[in-house]
Amino acid sequence: MNSLNRTTANKPVKYPVKVMQFGGGNFLRAFCDWMFDVLNKSTDFNGSVAVVKPTKRGDYTELREQEGLFHVALDGVRNGKLVSEVTLVESVSKVIQPYTQWTEYLALAEEPEMRFVVSNTTEAGIKFSNTDKQTDCPPHEFPAKLTLWLHHRFTHFNGAADKGCVLLPCELIENNGVELQKTILEYIKLWDLGQEFAAWIVDHNYFCSTLVDRIVSGFPEARKAAITEQIGFNDDLLVAGEDYHSWVIKGPALVQEELPFAKTDLNVQFVDDLSDYREMKVRVLNGAHTSLVPVGYLSGLRTVKESMDDALVSNHVLQVLSSEIKPTLTNFSESEVDAFVNAVIDRFKNPTLKHFLLAISLNSTSKFQARLLPAFREYTTLNGTFPKRIAFSLACMIRFYKGSFDNETIAVNDDAVALEFFKTEWDKVDKGNQTLKDLVAHTLANKNIVGDDLSIYNGLVDFVTERIQEVENKGVKYCLENL
Repeated sequence: MNSLNRTTANKPVKYPVKVMQFGGGNFLRAFCDWMFDVLNKSTDFNGSVAVVKPTKRGDYTELREQEGLFHVALDGVRNGKLVSEVTLVESVSKVIQPYTQWTEYLALAEEPEMRFVVSNTTEAGIKFSNTDKQTDCPPHEFPAKLTLWLHHRFTHFNGAADKGCVLLPCELIENNGVELQKTILEYIKLWDLGQEFAAWIVDHNYFCSTLVDRIVSGFPEARKAAITEQIGFNDDLLVAGEDYHSWVIKGPALVQEELPFAKTDLNVQFVDDLSDYREMKVRVLNGAHTSLVPVGYLSGLRTVKESMDDALVSNHVLQVLSSEIKPTLTNFSESEVDAFVNAVIDRFKNPTLKHFLLAISLNSTSKFQARLLPAFREYTTLNGTFPKRIAFSLACMIRFYKGSFDNETIAVNDDAVALEFFKTEWDKVDKGNQTLKDLVAHTLANKNIVGDDLSIYNGLVDFVTERIQEVENKGVKYCLENL
């Protein structure tokens, strides 16, 4: 079997470098690089990607050896039907390690057609440090490296307005574009790089906040032989992910014009405000996970896929989304919410992704507060009564936190305060020092656990108590049948 490179695959570099990308890990390759490849093959984008290693360790040896080539295997459920495809991604043309190739890194700033900067340096990546020095080659933090690169471009092109860049950070922090610009301006001030440069950054560079979504599971070891046979190459950078993808970008009209996603089938949206989209993602996608986990686990199921194959459990998730969360998303049309709900259900049914409920259960108390509590409050305000399915998921969560069920230990994972609270409360019940209703009342009144005093909601303490008793005596399935 041939090794993969541009000679063996007969894929010479066709396009000038238009994109500098900080990071070459699985997500960026199966998300951004895959998208730029689609743009090249479907539109007149005509641009390649230079991948920059943001940290000192490693130099993307395999990506260098394969001369930027790699395959992406995407699988999922689309409109109820299983889809699967393997694509050779050709968009990456250069790989640079600035810790050993500082001159080559700065030379990228001199590329006349360079226009876009993409990054995914983890949530901690957009960070300012006053220990970084202008004379460091390179400085430690990613925004510091980027500041020096932008300053080199500013200087090389004499501050030309048309040589600014479009910056598309993919780090999972709110307002990531705003935060990146803010951090760069801090470095300009720290290093006294001048008001003219600061003005060029603000006026002629476009810091677009973005929201990204795709599950990328990495190298598909179990399917390696079959995919290798299919593609005809040994590809050490083969990466698998789900078919579903979403990139929501907040930016001016010129960004949409220069990135012709509208001419493709890619799920990319340009919006004026990201906050509503973030809220929908948190409530629908993340809320679905949080409402599912304790219900599915106490039903004897162990993965998301197993849960979605169970008619009662999958219906519970669908009802939470369509009947209790959907009415609270008033800033979207019904069709928009329905489309997203359907996409989430399809994603949960993906047979190639093995998501263990116990792994998703990490920090379920804080997840309830962020993902389900806002919808709980708003649904109650709209309807005059609390949402019973979210309340049932809450009841299952409280029972889950006992740490055992059906003579099986549950490895509950949360912060020490939450774990100690539930241990103390359940011990009191087991020893006869308080009733189950006392435990429920204490839990619902504890803002550290559920985010608000939920004991004030009329009938909620009794409802949750009764559901926990039913789960204990008759099982989750009985409850779901009669909810």
